[in-house]
Amino acid sequence: MSNKKHKVAIIGSGNIGTDLMIKILRHSDVLEMGMMVGIDPESDGLARASRMGVATTAEGIDGLIGSEIWPEIEFIFDATSAKAHVINNEKISQFPGKRVIDLTPAAIGPFMIPPVNFNELSDSANVNMVTCGGQATIPIVAAVSRVAKVYYGEIVASISSKSAGPGTRANIDEFTETTSHGIEKVGGAQRGKAIIVLNPAEPPLVMRDTVFTLSEMADKDAIRKSIQDMVIEVQKYVPGYRLHQEVQFEEITEPVFIEGVGHVTGLKTMVLLQVTGAGHYLPDYAGNLDIMTSAAKATAERMVQKWG
Repeated sequence: MSNKKHKVAIIGSGNIGTDLMIKILRHSDVLEMGMMVGIDPESDGLARASRMGVATTAEGIDGLIGSEIWPEIEFIFDATSAKAHVINNEKISQFPGKRVIDLTPAAIGPFMIPPVNFNELSDSANVNMVTCGGQATIPIVAAVSRVAKVYYGEIVASISSKSAGPGTRANIDEFTETTSHGIEKVGGAQRGKAIIVLNPAEPPLVMRDTVFTLSEMADKDAIRKSIQDMVIEVQKYVPGYRLHQEVQFEEITEPVFIEGVGHVTGLKTMVLLQVTGAGHYLPDYAGNLDIMTSAAKATAERMVQKWG
């Protein structure tokens, strides 16, 4: 593989876009910032990008497409909102060869969870990073699914209220719907459910995630090892991702009813996770934002490494 760096643009100059920009500038060997795109000329993100030597536009997607650097841009990260991404992607799709990595819950492209399904989606023109809760928890559901059939998967993502900006709050409904679908489509559960909690505690608490699965009966040691192996895979791009305590099991012998599945018995698995941010731009308690930007960056880098 050549030493050439591949130019990227980031749409959305808020916290997520700014953190992603700094990760690429400081920690990527294969990606290079081409432009930071916003809609508010006074935004801190655009000002910071300019100070760091990155070209900017406050004219949104039209400003990016109309810029001199547009022909050189290979990857576009969209860190705006679900509604804005629909418009942005429609315009970008008119230019063949551009890869879109969507950090909104729009879910136009297939769900991408790097350690689970990267290989099957590596040539997609648009991939969706699901949600912060999805990036943290769907790998765990998938880890159980590769050992035993999962009837039901439920996740509860608890994040600091301070780490939930206007975009996150505006997308709460999309968060639950998109994450639930991801638990099913990528995690492999027959039925999925997602809940998000905005914790107002002071000082702010780091991201905590709880994953419950109800599966057919299976070897507990095999499930435990599969989960531990998956945690190691996620840690390759999110070092602050870890098990908060040992995996817990409970045998369910009385049938329980799951909508869309029916009455089942089996093995309940509970996994408690903690995600501490890397602190590149955002505070370390904002692990929910850090895991999104880290997963998006890892996806683009792996695409480059696979396809050049």
